Amino acid sequence: MRKGFALFLLSFIFIAAGRAQPGTAIPDRLKVFVDCSSTWCDMTYIRTEINLVDFLLDNKAADVHLLITSQDTGGGGDQYQLIFFGQNWFSRQPDTLRFHTDPDMTEFEERELLVRYIKLGLTPFIARTTAAKEISISLKTVQADSVKKKETQPTQDPWNYWVFRIGASGFINAEKVYKDLRLNGFFSANRVTEEWKIGFTGNADKSKFSYDYEDSTGTVKEVNKNHNINLNHFLVKSLNDHWSLGYELSYSQNTFSNYKGRTYFRTGIEYNIFPYKISSNKFFTVSYGFTARQNRYYDTTIYNKTNEVLFGHRADVNLTYNQKWGTSNLGIMYHNFFHNWKFFDLGFSASTNVRITGGLSFSVYLFGGLTRDQLSIKKELATAQEVLTRQRQLASGYNYYVNLGINYRFGSKLNNFVNPRFEGNSN
Repeated sequence: MRKGFALFLLSFIFIAAGRAQPGTAIPDRLKVFVDCSSTWCDMTYIRTEINLVDFLLDNKAADVHLLITSQDTGGGGDQYQLIFFGQNWFSRQPDTLRFHTDPDMTEFEERELLVRYIKLGLTPFIARTTAAKEISISLKTVQADSVKKKETQPTQDPWNYWVFRIGASGFINAEKVYKDLRLNGFFSANRVTEEWKIGFTGNADKSKFSYDYEDSTGTVKEVNKNHNINLNHFLVKSLNDHWSLGYELSYSQNTFSNYKGRTYFRTGIEYNIFPYKISSNKFFTVSYGFTARQNRYYDTTIYNKTNEVLFGHRADVNLTYNQKWGTSNLGIMYHNFFHNWKFFDLGFSASTNVRITGGLSFSVYLFGGLTRDQLSIKKELATAQEVLTRQRQLASGYNYYVNLGINYRFGSKLNNFVNPRFEGNSN
């Protein structure tokens, strides 16, 4: 049975390869655009596991536009639909694959299954490229690290791997005695390769919040305004499979935090106990670096400063596991200033989503911190309106957040029917 299926699949691939258009050079590598606009995809994992194609950010330039959608099933799982639209040299009728996930599957298992079907759907297209000689077909699972992966030469990119984004948004929410207006704009330019990671980002937002209320003197109108501007640049160099070196430079203004101008510089080195190549599944990083900042304040601070220059250091530890049993994350951060070590910031975060057994799963997210470095707090006492509407930062020696959840699913696992009727009618 297995032998017959393998022969059928091989025949299908070579028939597809035989459909090449005459007089046209055979492409070296397939160019694929993955469209996950209506669902979530782990693109880092997809790129890691599928290395015989080029993944593009421009759907028009791609040979295959892969549209991935998902819907809830009656049994509590998901129905995924993968539509492979052949384009340009590969123009043909779309191919569609569908599969269902078990309601008890972890994120690791779902993305593993998704990649398996993406590979299956791309096989007829890859068969029409020179990379077809790299394809091997087997019905027996083979450990990825037991087989040396062969890779063809990477395609030359006319943009040299630079990606640019720019956008703006805004909204208004109003009633007779209330109005909330917010505007936002952003841009980014990033270049990511195995050796270098470089980026330039910027965003600005402005908000105006007003409301009317009655008191003994009549109608009172309160208006609160805030704005925030951030410009950021970073550069990271890969030294080897475990070490990396980088820096960050930023400038910001923030009325909420009393920053009229804040210039920040940080440099550091990072060590990953696991090779970076398997970071989709697990990573354990330890980093250390020095910081420098020049602060200018709108108002005099509680330490009688209108501007100051500060130097310090920072250490981070981050651990992430993404396995079949679930996902867990742990992070610790410590920073303090050199001029006075009592000014420090210590943060801790932990999250996990674990399938205990069968339909029983447990999730938790914890965050806490000791914030003893709030040097920008205004000296002037806050008004009642500023406190109630959170228009300015207030002194606090700590903060925390806790989210716990437990979920138990029982009943049928075999209900793969999709019925979206009336789902768009909820309030």
